[in-house]
Amino acid sequence: MQAHQQRRAFALAGVAGALALSGLFSACTTTPGAGKIATAGAGAGETPPPAPREFRAVWVSTVANIDWPSKQNLNAAQQQAEAIAILDRAKAMNLNAIVLQVRPSADAIYASTIEPWSEYLTGAQGKPPQPWYDPLKFWVTQAHARGLELHAWFNPYRARHNIARSPAAPNHITRSNPAAVKTYGKFEWMDPGEESAVKQTLDVVMDVVRRYDVDGVHIDDYFYPYPIEAPNATAGNETALTGKAGKTELDFPDEPSWQRYLAGGGKLDRASWRRQNVNHLIQAMYEGVHKEKSWVRVGISPFGLGRPDRRPPGITGFSQYDKLYADAETWLQNGWLDYFTPQLYWSLKQPGQAYDQLLDYWIGQNTMGRHIWPGLYTSRIGIAPPAKDYPPQEIIDQIAVTRSRPTAGGHVHFSMVALMENRKGIADQLRTISYATPALVPSTPWLGKSVPEAPSVAATRKGNAVRLKLAAGKENTLYAVWSRFGGQWKFTVVPAGLSEWLVADDATLGAADLVVVSGIDRLGNESARVKAWKKS
Repeated sequence: MQAHQQRRAFALAGVAGALALSGLFSACTTTPGAGKIATAGAGAGETPPPAPREFRAVWVSTVANIDWPSKQNLNAAQQQAEAIAILDRAKAMNLNAIVLQVRPSADAIYASTIEPWSEYLTGAQGKPPQPWYDPLKFWVTQAHARGLELHAWFNPYRARHNIARSPAAPNHITRSNPAAVKTYGKFEWMDPGEESAVKQTLDVVMDVVRRYDVDGVHIDDYFYPYPIEAPNATAGNETALTGKAGKTELDFPDEPSWQRYLAGGGKLDRASWRRQNVNHLIQAMYEGVHKEKSWVRVGISPFGLGRPDRRPPGITGFSQYDKLYADAETWLQNGWLDYFTPQLYWSLKQPGQAYDQLLDYWIGQNTMGRHIWPGLYTSRIGIAPPAKDYPPQEIIDQIAVTRSRPTAGGHVHFSMVALMENRKGIADQLRTISYATPALVPSTPWLGKSVPEAPSVAATRKGNAVRLKLAAGKENTLYAVWSRFGGQWKFTVVPAGLSEWLVADDATLGAADLVVVSGIDRLGNESARVKAWKKS
């Protein structure tokens, strides 16, 4: 993402130093305690409380090896070990979703017949991992085995990153369809006004939806490029992030597609035409994904500031509406997405861009009642200079503010490297303060709300635990498990791929006297609850 990847130095340290934390999944059973959104102890009698619900996700960037893999040309086993370490950390922290960048620059971190293998895997664009494996299939399988959702994140129009080192592969769009690509400063960019460029992006998204068991597709803020200064054409984005005036901007070189539009009788002005091009992609992607698989959710993560003519008093700064031609308010109000993740990369006290004011603005634009899950700049913790550094408490407080808005049901951290490095203890603090209890992803009733079949459960007492034998009902992807210890309920989430689960005795509260289980489907709908165990 532009705001992700250009406003700071790339975090190339990656996850290598955090591999020692892999294996934590095996210790993650019934979790004691309760977070702020949990309802431990709130159930009456033998009725457990409602399941905690919150989208807790993290972006995993592949571009520039920010998050994964930690460097180019690792072998398949090394790449897989790093992926497992990330997934284990996410599970141990009680996150419930990974947003994995699968298309950094018109390339792929999966086996594609449309675009070449990414150089961020092997150091050479077009070269597959060695020994051969399909990274996206691996990520999906391993995420689901841990009860985590996997959302595939696509960069819609960047064709070539300015830090790319290997030559473009023969099937890369810069070589296979150069007329659809424009040079803008140090970048190569697919022209959103070229129908063949739009088609390629849509084909790529739909190919992944058809062939992989992803839970969502996700696009970032790269539509038309962030403006750069002329004539030097540097690639920075500081104007967008600070709101300070920049120098003369270089216009995007889309004259051929613009003239073709006018020759065809087009009546819009150029800015409105560009916004129409972006709107076309958004609407077509939303409709295409749901026609193929109705349960796959579509998410968009735009820049965090809305239209200047609609902002509340005091909000200032970059206009994505005028510069990126991203009319995010229209996407929300037409329901062309299932979740909206504005990049709210400012602090609660930031003059002109305060986090809470921006969150409230986007909530106010959400007339169709879609999910609002803002993006948090967690990687700002521990960066230089100190004046730009977030203390961990900033992220803890932003989560608390988000939870105080009933219609904002989650958040996404940028990016995983900060959690793997546990910068200033942020991963530990999130686990103990914000995520003390697991949570289900909020349901998406506009895509389907039928009640799934309940699981089949048998339970026996064995040693210091209740052993559950589980058989998933139709459409179950997860089990929700409540265990009562006296008057105290504990909640956990179990992958539906497991056939057994142990509810261990509590060192303080003793043995569970009641266990209740339900099944959860892909859209978060809950089955009837099954009383699995009751102490006689």
